[in-house]
Amino acid sequence: MLSVAIGWQMYELTHDAFSLGMVGLVQFFPMILLTLVVGQIADRYDRRRIVYLSVVLEGLTAVFLLVGSINGWLGREQILLSAAIIGACRAFEGPTANSLLPQIISRNMLPRAVSMSTTAIQTALILGPTIGGLLLAFGASAVYLLAAVALMISALFTFLIKVEKVTDRKLAAVSLRSFFLGLEFIKRKPIILGAISLDLFVVLFGGATALMPIFAQDILQTGPWGLGLLRTAPAVGAILVSMILAYFPLQKSVGIILFGSIAVYGLATILFAVSTNLVLSLFALMVIGGSDVISMVIRSSLVQLQTPDELRGRVNAVNSLFTGTSNQLGEFESGMLAGFIGVVPAVFIGGIGSILVAGLWMYFFPSIRKLERLSEG
Repeated sequence: MLSVAIGWQMYELTHDAFSLGMVGLVQFFPMILLTLVVGQIADRYDRRRIVYLSVVLEGLTAVFLLVGSINGWLGREQILLSAAIIGACRAFEGPTANSLLPQIISRNMLPRAVSMSTTAIQTALILGPTIGGLLLAFGASAVYLLAAVALMISALFTFLIKVEKVTDRKLAAVSLRSFFLGLEFIKRKPIILGAISLDLFVVLFGGATALMPIFAQDILQTGPWGLGLLRTAPAVGAILVSMILAYFPLQKSVGIILFGSIAVYGLATILFAVSTNLVLSLFALMVIGGSDVISMVIRSSLVQLQTPDELRGRVNAVNSLFTGTSNQLGEFESGMLAGFIGVVPAVFIGGIGSILVAGLWMYFFPSIRKLERLSEG
């Protein structure tokens, strides 16, 4: 909801596409700049408190936007400052929350918990922009008000979480090397290195999100309502599959299932590229969303289960950086390639690239391919 309102109000104030792009940029930079710091803090301090304080600060930022919007002094600089604070909060919140999960869930329940978390996130991705867009009819202040209330409720729920006390963290003194221990551990652990890098390259090649407006307008000729359906379809597929995984968790051959889901992701991307029918395109996007969730649940569970608690914060910070970077670079790559060779060939090649990545990673990371259960290794 906040993203919709901030973007809308920025354009309403400036009528400048560059200013709109700056909103995304100032949220992205904190992730790059704070990654190593976030990991260090998440491994040394109470993770529940870090998440709680991050969400409280996001809520206070929403209040700041609300007051500025009501009183009429909210301008370009204030919006960019707010976006930067929200980006910094999310830079702390994401990796720390991921590291917190194994402290409140038993190992055998972790894959199911990841699936349920994914369901919640995908539901929010559908409902948030929809509710935010509807509330904009009453002005951006209405969105800021509801977002502030929702964030404070979330902060309260986080505060009430009961965390299992971890007593076996073996933390060395803060040093330059300690900041890079997460990267060092990933390099030494082929399963985690393969899982994290797999996400980076698949999203880099397979991301067609940035090109959906062109498909909606020029290829499917549906207009804004069709674009809304196209943007929603992957999330719907993701919700359906993540709900299935929450109740029927993966029990065996997880390595083969991981690479199989990426192959399906690539094939569905190819189908979307060549489709000129809205229903077929929506089906392809639902398959893309569903197959991506299977891959994400396996990769996220592997990272959590294969990482010792004293390093989870630093490893999850690097993982979050890779994930965030892959989405940004994937959209950039798709846009540049489409500009040179056309939209349909760009997405088609992206689908083939995803399949090739799956094949190469099966060869380069046999430990993942041979994995039977998530808890192995």
